[in-house]
Amino acid sequence: MDGHIDKGGNGVDMSLRNYKLGKTLGVGCFGKVKSAEHALTGHTVAIKIFKRSNIKDKEMEEKVRREINILRFLKHPHIIRLYEVIETRKHIYVVMEHAKSGELFDYIVQNGRLQEDEARKIFQQIISGVEYCHKNMVVHRDLKPENILLDSKLNVKIVDFGFSKIMHDGHFLKTCCGSLNYSAPEIISGKLYAGPEVDVWSCGVILYALLCGTLPFDDESFPNLIKKIKAGNYTLPYHLSPAARDLIPKMLVNDPMKRVTIPQICQHSWFQACLLHFFAVSLPVTMQQATKIDDEILQEVVKMGFDRNQLVKALGNRTENEGTVAYYLLLDNRLCVSSDYLGAEFQEAMECGFNPGEVAAPATGQLVQGCTEYQGMSLRPQFPDERKWGLALEMDSWPVHHEDVVTIPFTMITTLGMILPLLRIMALLGQQIWSSLKRSFTKLKNITTCLIFKE
Repeated sequence: MDGHIDKGGNGVDMSLRNYKLGKTLGVGCFGKVKSAEHALTGHTVAIKIFKRSNIKDKEMEEKVRREINILRFLKHPHIIRLYEVIETRKHIYVVMEHAKSGELFDYIVQNGRLQEDEARKIFQQIISGVEYCHKNMVVHRDLKPENILLDSKLNVKIVDFGFSKIMHDGHFLKTCCGSLNYSAPEIISGKLYAGPEVDVWSCGVILYALLCGTLPFDDESFPNLIKKIKAGNYTLPYHLSPAARDLIPKMLVNDPMKRVTIPQICQHSWFQACLLHFFAVSLPVTMQQATKIDDEILQEVVKMGFDRNQLVKALGNRTENEGTVAYYLLLDNRLCVSSDYLGAEFQEAMECGFNPGEVAAPATGQLVQGCTEYQGMSLRPQFPDERKWGLALEMDSWPVHHEDVVTIPFTMITTLGMILPLLRIMALLGQQIWSSLKRSFTKLKNITTCLIFKE
């Protein structure tokens, strides 16, 4: 929908007449994310509201468009659903699935390291979504717990495809992007990469975080952090099962040619233990193959006053309109509340009797390639209670010397007069609205710097 913003008497944008806006879920430099109630179905959605004045930069707008186009193409239970995009002269509204339980990051902070059965269920769903992306030639490139949401039943929803890329056979990628703690060595070294292998590395870091409650590579100093990642130096805590201690090092191999692949992960003994029945179901590879229409849901939408033939045609053509939005909202929410959608499979898995502790532990102090066994206390009992600023960078190449990583961004911030905006952000802390400030982006010459605040 294009054109000017038409506001009603209550000041609400009339282009959002089908939604009743609720509380703000997050705030950034580009806009905000708000919860909303869909008027026709009564179901809750999340609406990303981008201010066009904040994305005037060509590369920033390209990032937003890239995410929209990829989410329109991908349809998977563990990838956030995009329902519609509403455009006005001043705003872009992206209506998406609402994940009630928030970020996986927050879940780990609140619960500490997870038991292996629970971590396995979450990890299996992450791998399911990532594998689907790769089959459709999409590499995410910014996988981390902050970009993995959980619904009301703690099922995974992968989000934030702003750094994602469509892969082409025979073509390598070179853009350095993502968050440093989760970035593969080949990315921070400025080497060419195919795509899937960098997502595997990030998934390895996420698995470590799930099982250990901390990150394998972490340091207050960027240069030291880069050294650790390049050297592959990290510690495996003593409490991990032998199968987990076998899988993690295979994912965190510095040589991408020797790194385990997604299909190999799916065949690993740790992953296969208590495998969810969901993985036995063959999902459509692309939306073109997902043409089956649910007659029951279709009839519900027809009762709302929509023409059946036009609705079927719109669903077949993947057209976004009021009818198709209502259809997918009803369909997704029925799946979510269904007792046999993922939740029951996990319950059965929990009852299958698998106990990692029953397997004999390897000899203490055993050196594993790229890491060491650690038989004392874990590095930290959990993720830091206080959130930190993290940097997610996108640039054509990293500095040749790792020492430059600190001096380049912060020197540019100083010389480009970025101190005042940062002071304004600091002022927000005194106003106690950090809970809603999740992500803010600022363009520094050819570097896209994503400042991520963790409460």
